Amino acid sequence: MRVNKGLMITATFDPTKRTSLITVADMCRKIEENSISLPLYQRDISWTLQKCIDLLNYQLWGKAPVSPISINVINTVDSAVPQVSFIDREIISTIERGQYSVVDGQQRLTTNYKAYCNHDDFRNIVLDLGKGEFTEVRDSIRSNQIPVGILLNKEDTKLFEYTKAKSALGSADVLSVLLQVRSKMRNYNYTLNSAEDLTEDEQIEWFEVLNNAGSRVSIIQMRFSKLKAHGIDIYKQYTNLYRTRVYEAGYEDFFTPQKTNVSYPVAALNPAYEVITQKPHSGNYAPIPSDTKENQLCNLSPEQLTQCFSMTLAALDRTLDFINENTPTQLPRIDYINYLLGYFIFHNEVLTENNKEKLLQWMDNVDFTNKSNSERRDIFTALIT
Repeated sequence: MRVNKGLMITATFDPTKRTSLITVADMCRKIEENSISLPLYQRDISWTLQKCIDLLNYQLWGKAPVSPISINVINTVDSAVPQVSFIDREIISTIERGQYSVVDGQQRLTTNYKAYCNHDDFRNIVLDLGKGEFTEVRDSIRSNQIPVGILLNKEDTKLFEYTKAKSALGSADVLSVLLQVRSKMRNYNYTLNSAEDLTEDEQIEWFEVLNNAGSRVSIIQMRFSKLKAHGIDIYKQYTNLYRTRVYEAGYEDFFTPQKTNVSYPVAALNPAYEVITQKPHSGNYAPIPSDTKENQLCNLSPEQLTQCFSMTLAALDRTLDFINENTPTQLPRIDYINYLLGYFIFHNEVLTENNKEKLLQWMDNVDFTNKSNSERRDIFTALIT
């Protein structure tokens, strides 16, 4: 009987032996030094503030360790996947031998690092001494609360300066508890599962296995993340701006579950793509998540893609203004926004009173409930024509 030679070799190799421990403080220092980085294909930060709070509380109260971080150790620098920094996702020009590249664990590392550097995103997260947990404050910070960015700051002096200025936190008992919490959180150990010199395909395969075999949203995000090499940051230039505008209009609930943070904004790019490429409208280019065209968008030139972003955001602003001026109540679905956005891209001229009335009638009469994708596409085609 023939036995595959590769099987004989792999049977002697046990990757589970390649683990190590690292403290949160050491991880954060390495992130700050860019010696822990992200491969270019990694998606952006996706955790909500509440998810970050949940992690901090688990590290404080949990009776089992947080799941491991998966690291690709770069030893062969010349063939390494380009790396970007945490949070701002800037390309790292010089990769050192032994660089830690995060295959899985970006959200957990970013959460701890934001507390370490007192990032503005965490300005409303505090340790509430009365509740004994991290929580989000909606109003002013009370005397029995301390900001997480002060408590877990990289500089010890920040905590002492804060407690000195707050008489309620200055007692020996309170300061002792705060120092114990700080010590526990900073010295909390993460397990690192590591491999060496994985190719991009091998890294993505590892990531997909760890994340439900690669959801469509994750694959979309990876594809767009690679555009960073061409000077395009879809998150800073488009998706974050799209979400912020919709949030500010009072529609934050539309982005639940988390995957819609990507699928809704990307679907909204379809009308601009058709206009920019001068293609006749096709039914499967409706602004709905099932019709996202990440491959086609990524094949645009950087200039075309930037134009696509700006055209869509301008139409979004026009749509939200139209809705605000003409509808007394909140809309029940984001479809209204994306469909009207598409209409304004195809019809960029000044809106006549007649067309305004037709749009308002459409909003009153359209029904998206229990519609198939085919029916939803027909609704959009009828609207723009």
